[in-house]
Amino acid sequence: MAQRGTLQTTLEFALARTIISGLGALPRPAAVAIGLLLGRIAYGLPGGLNRTGQRNLQIAFPEKSDAERQQLLRGSFENLGRLLGEFSQLPHATPEALRKLIEYDQVGLSYLREAKKNGRGIIFLTGHVGSWELLSFAWSALEYPISFLVRPIDNSRVEAMIEKVRTRFGNRAIDKKSAARQSLRVLREGGTLGILSDLNSHPNEGVFVPFFGKLACTSAGIATLALKTDAVVIPTCAVWDKQKKRYFFHGDPPVELVRTGDHRKDVELNTARFAAAMERMVRLYPEQWLWIHKRWKTRPPGEPDLYE
Repeated sequence: MAQRGTLQTTLEFALARTIISGLGALPRPAAVAIGLLLGRIAYGLPGGLNRTGQRNLQIAFPEKSDAERQQLLRGSFENLGRLLGEFSQLPHATPEALRKLIEYDQVGLSYLREAKKNGRGIIFLTGHVGSWELLSFAWSALEYPISFLVRPIDNSRVEAMIEKVRTRFGNRAIDKKSAARQSLRVLREGGTLGILSDLNSHPNEGVFVPFFGKLACTSAGIATLALKTDAVVIPTCAVWDKQKKRYFFHGDPPVELVRTGDHRKDVELNTARFAAAMERMVRLYPEQWLWIHKRWKTRPPGEPDLYE
């Protein structure tokens, strides 16, 4: 069994390295074009991911037609393909090239500058919208390194390869399974912490708050960190602008923390505010969100499985 596991690890790593290095050897337009093609092929394949995407879109947009939802789902797969193509270019991307590729939201940027000037910790409240890998990578290349929470990939060799790219300009990855102490230190020292906030959580890690009108189990850790450190929580994402052929770094106003004196209630209220901020971003760029993730998998006691 150990040998079989080693063989699987080696084969997965070889495949991942071949894809990323192969695309990385191409000019960026060609790598992104192939990534888009792979995304379109994946969209056309029958299977669980496609079914999950369709079900999520039914939950989130019951008012839309089947054709409209299919268009959004196709865009979601294309966005994943574009992300793959872009990620393959990051090992040799330069700050100069990134500046040409990215346009910052100047209003959103002003919120970050103000928080940094005041020495407060900052939480990048983001999600699987647009190019989340480019968001943290380019920020470290053009502004300053940040820390970010990750769930390590099960294949340790693939994880090491990916982390080497992510941290090329000084970013630091923090394992979500043991993140509390390190995350608190980052924020109390006035650092910046990136957190993907849009994934389904287990009941012992999250609270149920509305997301697209349906209760979704959402990580309570972000609210806990913000309340303990008085960090500035700024919703942000990096999305592809088809007209300008560039990425737009979108930043919303900071989410004001609610404090009632009841810690448990405060965690729930602020988690709901963060989920609402994330929902707003998804509604702005619905074709660039990860619809194939079972966001509403964990249900409150007594509620049926929404994906059966």
